[in-house]
Amino acid sequence: MEIKKIVFIVFISFLLYACSSSKKIQTIHSQSISEPISTTTDTILNKKIIETDHAKTDSFFVDLLKEYPQYFDSILKNRKAWNVQIIYTEINRDKKNRPHFTDHYFNVDASQYFYPASTVKLPTALLALQKLNELNRTGITKNTSMITEAGYSGQTATYNDPQTADGRPNIESYIKRIFLVSDNEAFNRLYEFLGQQYLNQQLHDKGYEDAQIIHRLEIFLSEDENRHTNPIEFLDSNNNILYNQPLVYNGDAHTKRSDSLGKAYYSNGVLINTPMNFSKKNRISLEDLHHILRSVIFPDDVPEKQKFNLTKDDYEFVHKYMSAFPSESIYPSYDSAEYPDAYVKFLLHGSQKEPLPKSIRIFSKSGDAYGELLDIAYIVDFDKNIEFFLSAAINCNTDGIVNDDKYDYDTIGFPFMKNLGQVIYDYELKRKKRYQPDLSSFKMQYDK
Repeated sequence: MEIKKIVFIVFISFLLYACSSSKKIQTIHSQSISEPISTTTDTILNKKIIETDHAKTDSFFVDLLKEYPQYFDSILKNRKAWNVQIIYTEINRDKKNRPHFTDHYFNVDASQYFYPASTVKLPTALLALQKLNELNRTGITKNTSMITEAGYSGQTATYNDPQTADGRPNIESYIKRIFLVSDNEAFNRLYEFLGQQYLNQQLHDKGYEDAQIIHRLEIFLSEDENRHTNPIEFLDSNNNILYNQPLVYNGDAHTKRSDSLGKAYYSNGVLINTPMNFSKKNRISLEDLHHILRSVIFPDDVPEKQKFNLTKDDYEFVHKYMSAFPSESIYPSYDSAEYPDAYVKFLLHGSQKEPLPKSIRIFSKSGDAYGELLDIAYIVDFDKNIEFFLSAAINCNTDGIVNDDKYDYDTIGFPFMKNLGQVIYDYELKRKKRYQPDLSSFKMQYDK
């Protein structure tokens, strides 16, 4: 009897140990990969996992950036002060050419606010096409004449567009202008077409719950004025009204925030020695932008919830103008001296003015404002059979004073973007793939 009791105790002890170990393994695998500030590290499946604060970093990026101190020594030292965030997605195709994604992170932290600048134009353009598809019974398309009226304080009207073939404003032209040269007026017209409520509710429904796109760009209006969006009419070729959208007001409460930037800022020429309040300005995380881009590049390979309601023609249209150089467009038309190939292509090219190779195409949306520099990109080299996603953000305001128009874009931001893109590109050149990707679907026929 005593022997049986001992055997039973040993057996129970073994079960308790096994359960404890299993829970411990599950916990380790489910933890976020975080910024290496202190010392605790584990190696799981040959990948170093480092836990500290909310930021996500993996050993891939730490090791890679350390290989190039001439480019990234200051980035590694100032990652927190400059709020440097990077996401690189490695793409591996299977034998059926289906993509499989592996994400790598550097200092990615959605709780650390950055001003998203013109990157908010990406989801806005996609949702404009989606809303058109929802209104398809009215007969309007992205080429239909769109007349914007002024119906509230701060609003302006648009009756013609010299950048279209017939002088009539339309959604197609606005989206082209957004992707070709990051046109602010074009964004504002799409913001007004969507309405603030639709724009934000759709992003939240798709899982981007922290996103807030709540104001127009370049013009400074009150919160109330940005909640009101213009009356709009769509007209056929005989000026008959196909669809009328009245003045719209968004009465939804915005999530309260306490976002701020800098240590001081200028307001009406006066220096205010406190951080500038950004809690009423646009917000969207780098990770959300990265996933939005992935959803439009590979719509069949993302969760159903994240898909935009776009047609095959919509995707081809977006891909074409996301990747086109400004000089490759006829309507609108741009002078390459003023708008060089790399005008909105920061990653891999920085502020380069020389013509770019046409074999490399970057499907992207970039932004810069208040010292923030961002780029969200899918980069393809058709000659070398390379493809990858790369998104990055950096605050280039080393003096901490916001709104003084003295930012370090040329000395810190653009070199960082160019070097980062080149280092990842070189890594992809050397990386072995079991199956080479078929990238033919991304070869576009540009206007010229």
